[in-house]
This record gives sequence, structure tokens and C-alpha cells, in this order.
Amino acid sequence: MSNSTPPLGTVDAKKTGRAHAGAPAGDAFAGDVPATTIERRRFLATAAAAAAAGALKPASLGADAGSVGASPASAPLPAPQTPPQEAPPPVPLGNGEPPALQFQAYPGGTGALMEKLWHETGGNPFERTGIEIEPWSGAVPTAEEDLVFQPVHRLAALIRARDISPSELTGVYLERLKRLDPVLLCAVTILEGRAQEEARQADLEIAAGDWRGPLHGIPYGLKDLFTVAGTRTTWGSAEFSHQFIREDSEVAVRLRDAGAVLMAKLATGEFARGDRWYRGRTLNPWNLEEGSSGSSAGPGSATAAGCVAFAIGTETQGSIVSPSRRCGLTALRPTFGRVSRYGGMVLSWSMDKTGPMCRSALDCALVFNAIHGADTKDPASLTTPFRFDPDPDLSAMRIGFDEDAPEAFVEGLRALGADPQPMPEIPDFRSNALGVESSAAFDFHVAPDGEPEPISEDLDEDERRRRGRFRGGREVPALNFVQSQRRRLILMKRMAEVMQGFDMFVSGSGLVGLTNQTGHPAAVVPYEFGERNPDADSPTTMPLTTTLLGNLFTDDKILSVAHAFQKGTDWHLRRPEIG
Repeated sequence: MSNSTPPLGTVDAKKTGRAHAGAPAGDAFAGDVPATTIERRRFLATAAAAAAAGALKPASLGADAGSVGASPASAPLPAPQTPPQEAPPPVPLGNGEPPALQFQAYPGGTGALMEKLWHETGGNPFERTGIEIEPWSGAVPTAEEDLVFQPVHRLAALIRARDISPSELTGVYLERLKRLDPVLLCAVTILEGRAQEEARQADLEIAAGDWRGPLHGIPYGLKDLFTVAGTRTTWGSAEFSHQFIREDSEVAVRLRDAGAVLMAKLATGEFARGDRWYRGRTLNPWNLEEGSSGSSAGPGSATAAGCVAFAIGTETQGSIVSPSRRCGLTALRPTFGRVSRYGGMVLSWSMDKTGPMCRSALDCALVFNAIHGADTKDPASLTTPFRFDPDPDLSAMRIGFDEDAPEAFVEGLRALGADPQPMPEIPDFRSNALGVESSAAFDFHVAPDGEPEPISEDLDEDERRRRGRFRGGREVPALNFVQSQRRRLILMKRMAEVMQGFDMFVSGSGLVGLTNQTGHPAAVVPYEFGERNPDADSPTTMPLTTTLLGNLFTDDKILSVAHAFQKGTDWHLRRPEIG
């Protein structure tokens, strides 16, 4: 509140002209105001201002002072007043407390979106639909590599048929993770005892006929930005390497409710940037001479190496898409707001997203179906329909492609009945949201006493850059931030115009800068096997990937199209030669 704000209960007569004597400040009063009322109001305003300044007690005004036409001069003299107490200090803030203003991915606002979905679905847009998995057929895999590289939906079929128990499956994954982690540096904490306990519980439930669904008994890893009670949550930083936060993140709770087995907290680049963290660099299992990219470095590396069946990553500006492409995975970066971020480290309240990193599009659908939906602890979250179609009619889909879309993938969609069309020119704009919001989220760390310490010139350039992070937003004027967000909404509306007539489009680059500003979903899909970066010092032969960028809240459609493509290919099932 500024110093020019009138005391509570007073009225700026220049603005309102009239006010009801008993109404809150600023409330209009219908009808003429008698002169006596104006005089009374002037007196009460003066008295209220004096009381606010500590000059008198309101009770000392007495009945006479409140009568119509009374003059302030006739009021009793005020009793001595002690100086007013200082206002309490501001509530201390850490990393996670969200602001009152919340980003909405739908340009017309969430209310308009809900009304639109209600009419389009012809009923309840919050209804959840299950996803069926085919029963297991054929020989049961016995070799470690034949088992750990099975997609989640195939592992679920094995467990449901009781061809393998959750404890047996978890044991195989644990041994592989413990063996390969010293090479890959993909895990922060391997939760062996916890995983074994959760797996035994799943054994008992399934033996009793209580099968919770396709994730029941499936071992997974969680990016170490998310809290889990009883485990460290390090954010990839040595400064927080012994941080214990005694609560469970919402995504961990939902996966536990689905019966999934948490095996490990997986590496993130320091404070969700890149693939380097306090133990070193997380490596790409397809090429141990390069990093796995980040910041969902551990989820990308561990899943690609067959150390977990699936993983949960986060993205603010490329952190699911980039490591999934680097490691040859199938992944979903959901529409903004569809998965709760509660319990996760905050970089940007208006851009952070949580999503699955898997071996197939069907796996992504199974995981997403368990974790999506509104959460009162994340005020930006919402529930919208997710109706994954395992047999979509691609001829009915409106699919586009941009200028750098890989021809092999576009032609593959045509062979399946789609009619891809070139996209119009796509706008671009970068707001200052990430810089400002991340500075606010980490102000508790950078400037716990109000001002950050100066960065010594004696430090090397990398260390100065590291310590300089989360400071830039402090220098951005509030006006500039608001104007940037206004332009961001204009960008969102322009993107909506471009997407009109399209369900999705194929993008070679992924356009992570643009689509993380607008909140659009992305699915990473392997489409070919070959040499990535052939001119690099260390080229990588691996599955090559592209990105399907969907219209807002069409996460189900982009995964359905990716699944249709994968039913006729096996690029997503290729394995790196790491043992």
C-alpha cells in the first residue's frame, strides 16, 4: 500500500463525488447527499485520519461528535496516545510460494476454456477414461536387457499376468542402476530399501486380486527437483546436497496411488540448468563422450539406459524436450497447467511443467493419465479431458509441418493416411518471465538479508556466471515486467490464430522458446536411426527424433498420432550398447 492511499473508511471525494456514509471507501451511493451528511463525512474523514496518525482514539469522539452538523472544535480533547506500533515484517518467502497472479495457457482465460470444453464434450470435461493394455503373449523375457527395455505397457502385461512380480522386476532394475550409475552419474539417491518395500506391497496387493492399473509395480525415477519425505532433494546443487523437505510432491503422491515403485531420485543440472551437477556430468548412454543434456538429465539418461522403466522430468524452457531428443526417448511436455508442480523446485510459476519421459507414446499416455489434473496446492493447475485413442484416424487429423520438419517423419504420417500441410509463418517473442520469476523464486538464497553479496572478480568466469544466476531479474523494473507479459498475451493470441485449423504440427527444432511461452504441449518421437551431428568430434548413432507440437490441451491427440506412427516402426525400441 502506498503512502498516498487514504486511511481505511475514507473516500476521495474528487473521484467519487458522493459516498454512502456507512459504505466502504469507494462504494457509490445512489441519490443526492444532503449537506449535513457531507459535513459529517468530512469530520469523520478528518477524525479517521487523525486516529490513523495516532493523534486521537476513535472512542473519544463521543456521541456528540457523531451527530449531524457537529463541529470538530466541539469534540472532547483527545487523551494522550502512545506512538503506533510498527507494522509486522513481511512474511518470509522461500522458493515455492506462488504469486497471486497465475498464468493461464488459454488466451481467453480458464473460465472460457471450461465453458468451451463443456459444450464440445457434451457433458463432463473432468471425466477420466482408462487406457487398456493388451495381454502378454509369447515367451516371457529372462535376460536382463530383454526385460528392462520393455515398454511400460508390456511390463504391466507381464505383472498383471503374474509372469513376473513387482519385487522381481524392481530387483533387476535396482541391480542395473547400481551398476551403471557410476558411469552415467544419473542418480542422486538410489532408494533401494524404499523400492523393495513398495514392490513387496504391490506383490501382496496383486496376489490378492487388487490390481490398481498399468503402473502398479512399475519401477520409476523422479527428477531430484521434487520432494519426497525421507529423501534428499538437492536441486543438483552442492549447497543443497543435504536438504531434506518433509513432504511429498503431488506427482509422487499420484504415482504412489497408482502403485508405481519409486526407485531413485534422478539427477538434474544444478538448479535445473544443463546436465552438470555437484557430482559431475550426467552422460548420454548412446555416447559416453557427451552429456545427456538437461536439465532433466538423470531422467533422460536413466530411462535410455534401461535403469528405470520411466521417469518424471520437468521443463521450463527445453528441459524435457532436449534430453529426450539427446537420449532418443519418447516424451510428453504437457500443456501448461495440466500436471501439478507442487513440491517441485520453482524456476518460473508461469512456465514450469511436469511430464513423463518414456520409451513409447503409449507409456507416456499411461503415466500422464495417472498424474494429470487439478491440485489445490498448485493454483495454476486444472483438469481438462484426456482421451487417448490407440487407433486414431489420421485422415481426420489436421496436421501441419514447419520448414525444418524431417521429411521421413512427415512421409510416414502420409503413409498412415494423414494429409500434412505446411504451416503459416509462426510468430516468436521472448518475455522476461523466466529471468524475473526465477530471481524472485531464488531471492531467499541469493539475497537472504535483502541485497545479494557482490561477486568477486577473483573468481573464474564460469563461477562468476554461476553465482550471477538469479540476479538479473532484480534489475528489471516492474513496469517492464508487466509490459512484457502483456506482449506475451498478444503472442499467445497470434499463436492461436496460427493454430486455427490445425490439431498439431511437426517441428524439427521443437520451437521450445516459443511454445514454453505460450504453454503448448510437445511430444518427442523417434522417427529414424542414424548419425546425429555427423560433423562433430564424437558423432552419435542413435534414434533420431522430431517433435509434435499440439494445439492447447490436445496432449491426447499428439500422443495418439505418435502411437500410430510407433505401431509400424521400432526406432523407439532401439537400445544403446551399454551394459
